[in-house]
Amino acid sequence: MAERHSEQIANRSLIGVGKVIAVLTSGGDAQGMNAAVRAVVRMGIYVGAKMFFVHEGYQGMVDGGSNIVQVSWESVSSILQRGGTVIGSARCSAFRNREGRLKAAANLLEKGITNLCVIGGDGSLTGANLFREEWSGLLDELAKNGKISNDDVKNYSHLNIVGLVGSIDNDFCGTDMTIGTDSALHRIIEVVDAIMTTALSHQRTFVLEVMGRHCGYLALASALACGADWVFIPESPPEDDWEKHMVEKLSENRAHKKRLNIIIVAEGAIDAQNQPITSEKIKNLVVDELGFDTRVTILGHVQRGGTPSAFDRILASRTGVEAVLALLEAKPETPACVVSLSGNHIVRLPLMECVKMTQAVQKAMDKKDFKKAVKLRGRSFENNLQTYKLLSQKETTAEIPKSNFNVAVMNVGAPAAGMNAAIRSAVRVGITEGHKMLVVNNGFEGLSKGEIKEFHWTCVRGWTGQGGSILGTKRTLPAMYLEQIAEQIRTYKINGLLVVGGFETCDRIKQSASGTKRRVFIIETMGGYCGYLASMGGLSAGADVAYIFEEKFDIRELQANVRHLTEKMKTNIQRGLVLRNENCNENYTTDFIYQLYSEEGKGVFDCRKNVLGHMQQGGAPSPFDRNFATKISAKAMQWLTKKLQDNFQDGKVFVNDDDSVCLLGMRTRTLLFQPVVELKKETDFEHRIPKEQWWLKLRPLMKILAKYKISYQVPSSAKLENIECRTREGNEAS
Repeated sequence: MAERHSEQIANRSLIGVGKVIAVLTSGGDAQGMNAAVRAVVRMGIYVGAKMFFVHEGYQGMVDGGSNIVQVSWESVSSILQRGGTVIGSARCSAFRNREGRLKAAANLLEKGITNLCVIGGDGSLTGANLFREEWSGLLDELAKNGKISNDDVKNYSHLNIVGLVGSIDNDFCGTDMTIGTDSALHRIIEVVDAIMTTALSHQRTFVLEVMGRHCGYLALASALACGADWVFIPESPPEDDWEKHMVEKLSENRAHKKRLNIIIVAEGAIDAQNQPITSEKIKNLVVDELGFDTRVTILGHVQRGGTPSAFDRILASRTGVEAVLALLEAKPETPACVVSLSGNHIVRLPLMECVKMTQAVQKAMDKKDFKKAVKLRGRSFENNLQTYKLLSQKETTAEIPKSNFNVAVMNVGAPAAGMNAAIRSAVRVGITEGHKMLVVNNGFEGLSKGEIKEFHWTCVRGWTGQGGSILGTKRTLPAMYLEQIAEQIRTYKINGLLVVGGFETCDRIKQSASGTKRRVFIIETMGGYCGYLASMGGLSAGADVAYIFEEKFDIRELQANVRHLTEKMKTNIQRGLVLRNENCNENYTTDFIYQLYSEEGKGVFDCRKNVLGHMQQGGAPSPFDRNFATKISAKAMQWLTKKLQDNFQDGKVFVNDDDSVCLLGMRTRTLLFQPVVELKKETDFEHRIPKEQWWLKLRPLMKILAKYKISYQVPSSAKLENIECRTREGNEAS
């Protein structure tokens, strides 16, 4: 990857002078588009650029006039949590013709716009790139026709294009997730969870059709998240005799007293001969062969609706900020780029390379090269497919190897959404590896008391969507019961132990403040000494500030924040949001901050406070939590199996103290096993947090987008994998 500019930009008023940037949304709408629009506009204004909306996508660019309007900071207030796109999106056949693009160029030049941020799918981004390539020719033609001067041709000689991918299908190669995908998954899982209650009551089979004409990501990820019995996707068609296998599986499940069957089909699902597999065809097959009460639910545009998830808001905000930086740094020879997500990092990639790779997937499917199609979709898609296949179909007893190992799984620490999905995954993967799987109730205390029993494949059926910990979990440390635990391990002949645990609603609030009164909400979040929840919650909810333990603050900063909010609320802004991590400071409590803001805001705004407490641990797990827990637990069980095979040979035990106890976690883009002895060096044990937190570099974005007066600077010799902007605090903020 190319290096970022090395010069520091210390004065924000100089960064974007002379830059005029327009933002448009095109193609199908996707949740999170508004968050991206907000980030682009506010970052552009922050660095001194003049910002424009293009309403109604390319159609608005072709029509011009009132469709292209200059916007202010306040123009994007209160849109972060809204679905769809407030600036509109429309299909535009006129833009596909050179005559239409000529009109669009003239309309942009009328406003002095030569920087364009396009939020849409691959078709929209391809159109933007063509527009860029034709730009100089379009200007020459406009000058020839007397529409612009020769000076205009010289002054506006090149058009800069940066794309953000807004597509609920996650069908664009080059990014791990597209804006809108996570929210669409939330809608699907909400429907599945609702259906399950009625289906269980009546012993029904449900066939759910989800979007995905050319990409099966939504179908696959939702099938993994809900433990569906069968999934049909275009990239990986079933075998030729799939009808027989599916009927046999459904029949076997019903024979084992399973009252519910879920089949998920992408709208573009095909068989191995490239013939469509429709939801109606699947329903008829089940009814004709098994006589099951079967219903079809086509989700349709429900998947595009509703508020964007926290993930989509954060992704859109980060990519929107980076899009502005990419436009500021663009040179005449800079090709159009797309801002993408790679692991935890925001990166810039050549737009047309990603488009060509995306188109290559369809070409591979047309040629029936489905293995290549899956590989081109990316590692995440491939892992999802492998994990789903591993967990969805139990092999016969004769096919499963006998390992002679007893492996126990348990939960410890506070309950967390996704724990049950992790246990389900561990149990089923362990069974496929030939282990005898034991589960421990109530953590280490339960282990010491022998609260242990064997689990089989069907024992964890339906666990993925349930919150809390079905096994029970306690914060009790093992040191209190070492002798009893050792005795139980000997009694049950436990060879390996997999532990799932920890270190042992802002939208509704904002909506309630949107009346005539100006109101500031002080919200306390959980997290112990870790400010992740407060910081990410603040970024996704558009908070003004989030106080955390990792970044020390004093009364001067509190006073500066109050002044900032007071001045802000004197405008047409009607709400403010302040988040506080529960252990950020022992003296500056939630009550203290509430009283300070209440006193200083008299006559301008009033305050409300809310301590979210344990509601943050409740409810059903999100699609991300279900799938991440499932995949990470499967990986952990496979690692544990290999360790058992390596360490137990010919009746002898070979234990390597350094790596026999490991923690599995996500680093960059990879799941990594790290010996606990190594992690000790990286851990602040007193406060139970890592010594270095990757997400701290995202905190400046919250203040930039909340209109704090801080200046942006580009870190020298920064690589693209570390592109989050850094800030230098100004006089009116900490």
